[in-house]
Amino acid sequence: MSWACDDCNRVFATARARDQHADALDHSPLNYECDFCDHWIFPDYQTVAQHEADHHHHCTDCNRTFMNANNLRMHMNSRIHRGTSIQCPFCKTGYTTATGLAHHLEGGNCSKASFLNRDEVYRIVRAKDPGGAISKNLIGWQGSPTVTYSATDRAWNGDGWECYFCHREFNTCNGLNQHLNSPAHQQALYHCPNRNRCGREFKTLAAVMNHLESESCSFTRFENVQRTVGDIVSGNRLLTF
Repeated sequence: MSWACDDCNRVFATARARDQHADALDHSPLNYECDFCDHWIFPDYQTVAQHEADHHHHCTDCNRTFMNANNLRMHMNSRIHRGTSIQCPFCKTGYTTATGLAHHLEGGNCSKASFLNRDEVYRIVRAKDPGGAISKNLIGWQGSPTVTYSATDRAWNGDGWECYFCHREFNTCNGLNQHLNSPAHQQALYHCPNRNRCGREFKTLAAVMNHLESESCSFTRFENVQRTVGDIVSGNRLLTF
């Protein structure tokens, strides 16, 4: 940490040395103040920004304050600050997070790799994760059912369109059909790598990536998840966290 003089730009190792210099030459110290604390000064913008984030859940760049640390973390990991640096290896579309890229590939939305879907992505992950860090070892698994579900008028219960399996209600029949044909009621393919403390299971790669990005079970950091998704979609490296 260094402390600067605002007039001559000299840098000092301690605030005391800088203040003695400023007093002797009638110069002005370069201080950065916390907008929330009384009498707290910092040597540079980065330090005060980190302090305001850690102690006040405040984003200095955007001048926004959040209710808690988790909300601030979600903001800092959003497109506003992260951009779209996670690139699809096939169509080169940029995404903000590993979750976004996984959704893109599992949903069959890549124009250059339309053969990819939830099952194909699982096969790729499983080949790079023989130890089962995040993928389940499903002996005898032959893939997801290929049937297409279509709700009838009998799904209307008077208030909404109700799923026969989980009893969730939807505003439209189309919404219910999308739910029925999603992975919602299919077999879980993944699990949290923090098996001792978490052990949650997930139907899609996007879901387990989102879980890890949230840092809710404190197994890994957001940045590590972004690196890991790169290992999945390119190269021959096995998965590590």
